[in-house]
Amino acid sequence: MSQPTAKLRVLLIEDQRAQAENIWEFLEMHGQVMDHAADGQAGLQLALENDYDVIVLDLGLPRLDGVEVCRRVRAEGKATPILMLTARERLEDKLLGFEAGADDYLTKPFELRELAARVQVLHRRMQRLSPAVLMVGDLELDLANRIATRGGQQIGLSPAGFRLLEALMRKAPHVVQYNELAQALWGDPEHDPARLHTHFSLLRNAVDRGFAQPMIHTVHSFGYRLVPPAAT
Repeated sequence: MSQPTAKLRVLLIEDQRAQAENIWEFLEMHGQVMDHAADGQAGLQLALENDYDVIVLDLGLPRLDGVEVCRRVRAEGKATPILMLTARERLEDKLLGFEAGADDYLTKPFELRELAARVQVLHRRMQRLSPAVLMVGDLELDLANRIATRGGQQIGLSPAGFRLLEALMRKAPHVVQYNELAQALWGDPEHDPARLHTHFSLLRNAVDRGFAQPMIHTVHSFGYRLVPPAAT
């Protein structure tokens, strides 16, 4: 007996109404939870504000084309699998999509069954490649359940603190520059130093309070880094 497919949260960014309705209805009929945006700007906002299992992204979109949406999603640090749809068959167009960060490519017209299969394959591949929990020393970050613990004690984090801590943990013990942290927090490398430092004061208080050795370290005029206690 075949195993049931996973129920996924899928973002569909497609401006052609009939195509979007067909994809939405087919994937929803197969158990997926769907969100839809009809232009690139709206799609980018949804992609950055929410956690999706897979993004199905049309290449030719109004307001912001698919390549630019893909590029900005990756610049934000999101590794959500992206399946790019296009009517263009040229190899150069496909390579452009892959260079922007797409994981797979499907040329129109296509069978909806193939689309659904590729969505599942991308999700399974991401599950194999991405750890569900980030660990640095005695600090753990459960990405799926959005729970942080240090020394077995749960840490209360705001959404902003969670994003900043994830950025630090992914590069630990290396320095994460201010512009990278601003990108992770606001989706824009331009930043207000005072606001960023305020967020880090709250994050440091949550992570290091009550522990003998701090893990969050300031690298003046450059950024922050996360260091395991034994390496301080």
